[in-house]
Amino acid sequence: MSELIRLRDIAGLIESVAPAALQESYDNSGVQLGNPDDQVNGALICIDVTEQVIDEAIELGVNLIISHHPLIFAGIKKIGDDATGHIIRKAIKHDIAIYSAHTNIDSITGGVSSRLADKLGLKEQKILQPRKDKLCKLVTFVPHAQAEEVRQALFDAGAGHIGNYDSCSYNITGQGSFRGGDHSKPYVGEKGVLHFEPETRIETIFPNYLEGRVINALLEAHPYEEVAYDIYPLKNSWDRVGFGVVGVLPEAMLTEEFLLYLKEVCKAGVIRHTAITTKEIRKVALCGGSGSFLLKDAIRAGADIFISGDFKYHQFFEAENKIIIADIGHYESEQFTKEVFCEILTKKFHNFALHLSQVNSNPIKYL
Repeated sequence: MSELIRLRDIAGLIESVAPAALQESYDNSGVQLGNPDDQVNGALICIDVTEQVIDEAIELGVNLIISHHPLIFAGIKKIGDDATGHIIRKAIKHDIAIYSAHTNIDSITGGVSSRLADKLGLKEQKILQPRKDKLCKLVTFVPHAQAEEVRQALFDAGAGHIGNYDSCSYNITGQGSFRGGDHSKPYVGEKGVLHFEPETRIETIFPNYLEGRVINALLEAHPYEEVAYDIYPLKNSWDRVGFGVVGVLPEAMLTEEFLLYLKEVCKAGVIRHTAITTKEIRKVALCGGSGSFLLKDAIRAGADIFISGDFKYHQFFEAENKIIIADIGHYESEQFTKEVFCEILTKKFHNFALHLSQVNSNPIKYL
């Protein structure tokens, strides 16, 4: 008997890796079209949802399209006679749901930029611009006997991850005091009597989008009627989440040879680049999509070359002979995102029909 898979199962699995809370404020990742409770029989994975992609899904007989770029970026007042309107009407007519993951999958380790870095064979990969203001510290106070239970509940809720480590916390033994009022029901001590209890102070860290889940876990596991806890926003960089990647080639390559290698790997029709200012390329920074905002980060990282797309004319001057800019194109730098989606989904849904779109949706053509 085939496994019953719903749209919400697909969305939930993708967002367990690339949480929707990580998307930029302008973005519209998530379900674009369809009912989350609807059953899906297979998925077509693409970069852009075009009418040709809808036709491809119809021909394959699948009722879900997973795209990198959202079909709908902003609110729409009507389904008109434009390209988006045609796509929406055709998808509805053929009962095809559409789901997108954009800047949330751009910003994770193992996401869009990581896959491009893998294709180029980069080692020692790191996030080029780690996200800030996304982490919080939780401090709470628990009777010694229940400290392990509460600590584990916090870890199970997603707290305690630092880099490649989990279950991270700091614990201090101390003494708490309290006196219950007339309507209190103290777990230890007596109502109206000042009580001192040996307690463990537990400190741990969590991403701010998990605050509700972490606090609910704390309140459920903690034995006290009134739970004392503090939440501190942190300025720390989150080195597992951010934009772009920097890494090194296994061996240095002559610059011209590397550019030809890059063009071949990405099947780029053309590479727009600044003057060749270094004989060899060893350290490479890159960002899938539109990454010009990361140029200064690439320079600070000491990269020999920065690879991305959508550089404007005047932005090429900003290299200032400190780095080579290589613009391979937006689509070319993100084309491998389809593989990222596929890997996420096949880890759990082994018998779910997945197809990588054969449509080249790049609107830019080259002579």
